[in-house]
Amino acid sequence: MIEAILQSRLAYNLFIILVFLIVYTIAKRVINLWLTRLGKTKMVSEARVLFISRVLSSVVFFVLFSVAVISLGLGYSDISLFFSSAFAVLGVALFAQWSMLSNVTASVLIFFVFPYRIGDRVKVVDKDDDISGVIKDITMFHVIIERTDGSLVTYPNNIILQKPVIKLTQVVVNPKPDNEQPEAVDTPQASTQQ
Repeated sequence: MIEAILQSRLAYNLFIILVFLIVYTIAKRVINLWLTRLGKTKMVSEARVLFISRVLSSVVFFVLFSVAVISLGLGYSDISLFFSSAFAVLGVALFAQWSMLSNVTASVLIFFVFPYRIGDRVKVVDKDDDISGVIKDITMFHVIIERTDGSLVTYPNNIILQKPVIKLTQVVVNPKPDNEQPEAVDTPQASTQQ
């Protein structure tokens, strides 16, 4: 009798673990496909898509793992002790590296909501320096802007989300005859990001 109960409990636990693995695999594939499509639409690098995919997959794993552990019948007190200890250590580590964490978090936000793309001509409104040029790359920690003189400005992601950014366009000001090139000047576009 005890063997039958243990076998049925073992079968139930294996079933829960199998369901967890199947749901996680499907969710991970759906997230990867969606992010790859979104990355191509927004013209971001494959490295950033991979990073965002790993972050979201980790979140899905954590949520599904928690549901699976609760479904397996482990008590809340058993789980809460483990997770509170892990979060305490993680919190201390991340507090020590808050600047890096804020840049990584900003990178995730930039991936989804930043209205400017690689190749856009922008101006970051900064009272200390004129930061205007073409966005060359958006990495996990920085936005790389190439100025008109060819110099590169590496601007932290968390700071660029806090500053207004103006998208500049080229407008023809003085049309010339067909055999000559018109003059172009940078003018701000109506939308700004704050």
